[in-house]
Amino acid sequence: MSEDATTRPEGLTGVLDAIAAAVTQARAMPMSSSVLVNRAELLDLLDQARDVLPTQLTRADEVLADADAARAEARAQADRILADARQQAAALVDQEAVVVAARERAQQIVQEAEEAAVVLRRDADDYCDRRLADFEIDLGKVLSQVQAGRAKLADRLEDDAPPVV
Repeated sequence: MSEDATTRPEGLTGVLDAIAAAVTQARAMPMSSSVLVNRAELLDLLDQARDVLPTQLTRADEVLADADAARAEARAQADRILADARQQAAALVDQEAVVVAARERAQQIVQEAEEAAVVLRRDADDYCDRRLADFEIDLGKVLSQVQAGRAKLADRLEDDAPPVV
């Protein structure tokens, strides 16, 4: 056992293993579950455990703090990603709604324009028909005047013509 006391075990686990080995290897008392242990050796191992324990706890606290910081950073990053995703989704929904509304309005404008074109075409055709009817009447009058003038001219030509013998 004195060999274990001179070599210093590494870390808290090593110290606890050395204490367990010291108790396990201790000489048993006859007719009892008690054992005889080397007090100096066990006290030395307990001192080593006390020396190692703050270092181990400090390291464990640092590891936990690092893990907490990493978890907090990951959660913050996840929250940022979710917020960005929600914002983009809302923008896409808004954009989709705007596009749908714009398409509906464009379709309505096209339909109104087609209806207006039909009315304008009908009005233009009606106007042209009225103008052509007026022109036809005027041409009819001119034609009548031309025919009357030609008839008079023909009568004069017959009157002025030498008699046929």
